[in-house]
Amino acid sequence: MAPEMHMLGTVLLAVAAVLLSLPAVAMLVLTLAAGKRNAASAPKYRVQSRLRVAVLVPAHNESQNVLPTIACLLPQMRQGDRLVVVADNCSDDTAQIARGAGATVVERHNTELRGKGYALAFGVDSLRADPPDVVMVVDADCTVTSTAVERVSAHCMQTGCPVQMLNLMQAGPGSSVRLRILEFAFVMKNMVRPLGSHRLGGACHLTGTGMALPWDLMSTAQLATGHIVEDMKLGVDMAIRGHPAQFYLDAKVSSAFPDDSQVARVQKSRWEHGHLATQMEEFPRVAWAALRSGQPALYVLTLDLMIPPLALYALVLGAGLTLASAGSLLWPLLVPAAAILAAATLAFIGSVGLTWSRYGRHLLSTRELLAIPIYAIWKIPVYLAYFMRRHSGWVRTKRDSE
Repeated sequence: MAPEMHMLGTVLLAVAAVLLSLPAVAMLVLTLAAGKRNAASAPKYRVQSRLRVAVLVPAHNESQNVLPTIACLLPQMRQGDRLVVVADNCSDDTAQIARGAGATVVERHNTELRGKGYALAFGVDSLRADPPDVVMVVDADCTVTSTAVERVSAHCMQTGCPVQMLNLMQAGPGSSVRLRILEFAFVMKNMVRPLGSHRLGGACHLTGTGMALPWDLMSTAQLATGHIVEDMKLGVDMAIRGHPAQFYLDAKVSSAFPDDSQVARVQKSRWEHGHLATQMEEFPRVAWAALRSGQPALYVLTLDLMIPPLALYALVLGAGLTLASAGSLLWPLLVPAAAILAAATLAFIGSVGLTWSRYGRHLLSTRELLAIPIYAIWKIPVYLAYFMRRHSGWVRTKRDSE
C-alpha cells in the first residue's frame, strides 16, 4: 500500500473512532459536572399566594395505580388549584375511581389518535376556559414528595421556564439484579446527567412526569402527537424557543418497576425505541440551533443527545474496541483507532464507576456492578427489534397484579 493511502486509511479510521468515542466523552463531562449530590441545594422559592396550579394526570387503564397518585397530590392542592385526571381511552373504571377519590376527571375516547401527547392536549384544552398559572404533569402510577407541587410550581413561575423534578424508578427490596441494574441506569440517566447538564449549561431534558410549565408555554405547546417520548421533544421545543427546562433536584417523583423482569424489559424497550428515534430526529435540530445561537443550554442538550441508551453504547463500544485491537495486530493502521477507543472505554467505565460510587452503592454490590456487561448482552434483542419493529403509541404496561 502506498504511504499516502496508508496515511489516509489511518486518518479515516481514527476519525471513525473519535466519532464513536464522543458519547463516552459526553457522559464523562456530564458526570463530572454533576459532582456530589449533597453539593446541590434547592433553589430558593417564594410562595405566591395567588399562584394557581393545575396538575394533569394522564391515565390509560390505571384503576389499580391511580389512587396512590391522587392521595399524594390532593393534600398539596391549595384553594384555586385543580387535580385533573385525563382518562384516555380507558376500558376499565379508572374514571369512576378517580372521581370517587376527589379528582376532577375528563374522559377522552379516540381509538385512532392514541398516545400520551393527545391525552395531555385534551387535558390542557379542558383548562382553557379558566387557565391556571402553572400546569404540572404527573403520571398515574407515580407519587411525588410532599410540598413538591408548591415548590416546583413557584420555581417554574419565577424562572418562566419548564421545571423537571427528579424522576426515578425503584425496583424495591428483594428485586432481581436485572431490575436493580435498571434502577441504577435510571439514576445515571434521570439524575446524574440532568444534574450535570443543568450545572454546566442551565438546562435539562424533560422526562414526562414530574414536570411543570407556565401556562403560556403549555397552552401553546405542540402536544397532540403520537410520539412515544413526547416529553423529550417538548423539552427540546421549549429550549429552542428560549425556555430551557430547569432541573429541580430536591423534589422527587417516583414509580415502581413491575416485579416481573420480562414485563420491565418490554416497558424499557418501548422507552429506548422512542429515545433512539428522538435522538435521530432532534439531534441535528438542537445542534444547529446551538451553533446559531451560542446558547449554553442548547449545547448541553446537544451533549446529552449524543448519548444513546447505555447498554447499546456499551455493546457498540466494546465491539469496536475488540475489532480494532485485534485488527491492529495485523494492520498497524488500526493502532490509533484502537488507542482512541481504549480511551473512550476508560471514560465510559469512569462515568459508570463515579455514578456507582456516589449514588449506586446501595443498589448494586461490586460483584453485581461487574455483571452489567451481561445485562447489556440481555438487551441485544431490544435493539434488533428497533430496526425491525419499532414501538409506537401509548400502551399501558402490564402489572403482575393483573
